[in-house]
Amino acid sequence: MKRMLSVVVAMLTVAGALSAAEPRVVFEDRFEGKLGEGWSWLRENPQNWRIQQGALEIRVEPGVNTTVKNALRRKAPDRSKGKFAAEVTVTFTTPPTKQFEQVGLTLYQNDVPGPKLVHERIDGKTYIIPGKIPTETKTVQLRLVLAKDRLIFQFRPDGKGEFKTVETRPLPAAANEQISIQCYNGPADAEHWMRFGDFRVAELADY
Repeated sequence: MKRMLSVVVAMLTVAGALSAAEPRVVFEDRFEGKLGEGWSWLRENPQNWRIQQGALEIRVEPGVNTTVKNALRRKAPDRSKGKFAAEVTVTFTTPPTKQFEQVGLTLYQNDVPGPKLVHERIDGKTYIIPGKIPTETKTVQLRLVLAKDRLIFQFRPDGKGEFKTVETRPLPAAANEQISIQCYNGPADAEHWMRFGDFRVAELADY
């Protein structure tokens, strides 16, 4: 009986440890009918974004990171208090045709666009940037891990399997940080829409 009790206690301890290691969701938006609270638009063009079928869709307009239209931003978590992951699933609803046409996540510091993790067309092919990792799927899940002193760039095709780390770089502290989902460098003469789904920010127990 004592041995059986010990086994049960050990199993519960392991189960508790595994549960504790699960990410704690700080915020999530499944884009079900409307935007969640806390978002703000940068250079909003209301005609070129919409919510449908459980996703946010934004038309890719011409521009670059400093002139991007319809960038959707929210306050980043305080990384001095833990490690956090910002995740979003992005999809090309139309194959990109323009050089550097892209969709993904950007970190703003003091209202200046900084490091980005994107799915981008370069010289006729698509890649995860940074790292310039070739891709074969129109859908990828992107993940920026914000730690106290560094930024980790990850992705996984179709949102399946383990996240792949493509780069880690130092990240100095900043007083005002925001996470943005955005797309730019689109064609002026065609409607290309990027699809964003299942955005969330989660605190990582360990990494």
